[in-house]
Amino acid sequence: MPQFAYKARRRSGELVEGLLEVADRSAALMQIERSGLFPVAVDAARGSGGVIAAERGSNVKVDLRALLPPTLRAALSKKRRPRKQELATFTQQLANLLKCGMPLTAALNSMTHLGSKGISAEVSRELKQDVMEGRSLSDAMAKQPRVFDGLYVNMVKAGESSGALVEVLRRMADHFEKFAAVQSKFTSAMIYPAFVAVVGLAIMVFFMTYMLPKFMTIFEGMNVQLPLMTRILINFSHFFSFSGAGLLHWLIIGALVLTGIVLFLRFRSTPEGRRKLDHWKMRAPIFGRVIRLNLFGQFARTLSTLMENGVPVLTALKITEQVVSNAVVKEAIAKTREEVTDGKTIAQPLARSKIFEQLLVDLVKIGEDTGDVPGALKNVAETYENELNVALRVMTNLIEPVLIVVMALGVGFLLISVLSAMFAITSNIAR
Repeated sequence: MPQFAYKARRRSGELVEGLLEVADRSAALMQIERSGLFPVAVDAARGSGGVIAAERGSNVKVDLRALLPPTLRAALSKKRRPRKQELATFTQQLANLLKCGMPLTAALNSMTHLGSKGISAEVSRELKQDVMEGRSLSDAMAKQPRVFDGLYVNMVKAGESSGALVEVLRRMADHFEKFAAVQSKFTSAMIYPAFVAVVGLAIMVFFMTYMLPKFMTIFEGMNVQLPLMTRILINFSHFFSFSGAGLLHWLIIGALVLTGIVLFLRFRSTPEGRRKLDHWKMRAPIFGRVIRLNLFGQFARTLSTLMENGVPVLTALKITEQVVSNAVVKEAIAKTREEVTDGKTIAQPLARSKIFEQLLVDLVKIGEDTGDVPGALKNVAETYENELNVALRVMTNLIEPVLIVVMALGVGFLLISVLSAMFAITSNIAR
């Protein structure tokens, strides 16, 4: 009977090695998990009669996608990138199953039936298959980069190494929950202003394209000098009409808009263009502070979660750099990582970047002095998240009246233009 050498960890984190004589790798995994261990690696022992199938020339299923670079595998994958809330739900479900004492393969099998929204049952089936073939959970997740990013994979790897996978999964679920809550608040803050803008624009378009032409037939039948506002409105209506010269105007405007979009996308696709746009977004009035608070909170939350779970600081900085979307902050994190490699603390290069606020730098320095950088970063994240909530309310309170005033001015201009023309016609008839 074939023999399999294995490495596993106890719940305490102690590494255990051994040799099992079982029918196949799946049976070895089941026996390891029944013993209350977390399997790290399971390989067929050479020279024990249990020769690997590939060495005997037997049929082996080869996943050609595994030979491709991770980025190309992600592009070819049909799986969409899940949202933070969907990752939180999936992670919490898996942690709960493992907490109940269920073996990893059995937990993944149950996940295929739970059907976590946004993460298909196929993902859990593939994870289960890879784990049964002897891969660790982190390695199995690394094969699906579109679903599980570098942050997720390295966190799971840290949990496997320390024997605290359940605790790490629970912390990750909490991490994604907090991110989802911030995103939800930002989206909610923009719903009402967007609704007011769309309704106001729709009213103006309806009036210009449907109502105004009816009034124009009345005006044209009267030999009256129309007021300036009415003449301006009529010229606008002719300019944007969908017939004659108006149609040509629309085609020209469409071509100009399309050209502008293409040039903008080309500019944004360049490293320098992306950096300038991201820098402008951070300095923009009203929105800039909201964006900065969100970025700094995201940086602190991600880095604290990684370091808290045993990921080395350089690896944690590299993963955080990949997670953050802003090019300016990415550059600052990359420079910080280079200086930390030279033996310096995190706070010093963060301060020299001139990107991060002094509050963040000071709290990180306190964490370094007390030996609790993850705790300090967690305090930073909570501080910025609380400030973000306030900033979102302020931004919403500022945007709403501005939009209402702008819409009121637009609709008022339409009404006054029509009513002033009606008064001019009435006065002419009275004379």
